[in-house]
Amino acid sequence: MLLTTPETMHLLFSQKNNSKWFKHVKCFAVDEWHELLGSKRGVLTELAAAGVLSLSPKLRVWGITATIGNLEEAKTVLIPYSGMKTTMITAKEKKKIMITSLLPDAVEVLPWAGHLGKTMASKIIPIIYENNTTLIFTNTGNRSELWYQIILEQDPDLAGQIAIHHGSIDKNVRNWIEDSISEGLLKAVVCTSSLDLGVDFKPVDCVIQIGSPKGIARFMQRAGRSGHSPYEVSKIYFVPTNSLQLIEASALKEAVKQEQIEAREPMVLTYDILGSVFSHISCW
Repeated sequence: MLLTTPETMHLLFSQKNNSKWFKHVKCFAVDEWHELLGSKRGVLTELAAAGVLSLSPKLRVWGITATIGNLEEAKTVLIPYSGMKTTMITAKEKKKIMITSLLPDAVEVLPWAGHLGKTMASKIIPIIYENNTTLIFTNTGNRSELWYQIILEQDPDLAGQIAIHHGSIDKNVRNWIEDSISEGLLKAVVCTSSLDLGVDFKPVDCVIQIGSPKGIARFMQRAGRSGHSPYEVSKIYFVPTNSLQLIEASALKEAVKQEQIEAREPMVLTYDILGSVFSHISCW
């Protein structure tokens, strides 16, 4: 078994006599396909699948995905071969998501637009103590740093029980934080999309989204970090930072209820990607 990335796959293809590595491959599984689809990393994945398939004609290609509105198109993009039989497998269980909007005592407290939403901090602290471990999502590393300070100012007793996780933090520190979450040593982690995907922590039983998640799929993906089991309820709180986001909170609830998830549009005619791997084609 080889666990790798689209970029590393193409580095392997650039090596001499690479066919010896791929001609006996039986399965090509693409996890989190919804995150790759719609990006040039997705195009690299499509080319890698085509390269392996040319060396191993009996190859089985699996696309694993969630929170995507155009499933059929997503399948066709990854497996575009008319002669290949395809099957779509979907879970029968419906994931239960409990969405709660944290409302200010008075709407006037919130500005019309912008701002951090610092006035809502007092409502977040009780939620942290009510749960084992809470992931608090912001949209940028800078925001996560600010909210870390805001929460500690609101409740200094959380010092040592709360951490920050984002892409700019040292890898060793990130690994330590992830291990600490798994072991139930942290009450809360203020994070960004660095914890959106592929990290399943059993102690996490609550998620807080501060401000707009910038998408229904992302909101559901983050909600799924809590209660990560088909039989548990994923619990997420939406914290508006301005008055307009109160409307967005209502729209998010309705979209999740109706299972209306945005589509991920595939990239086409990406000649720059094709050119960058053109030298490998003769090796395939």
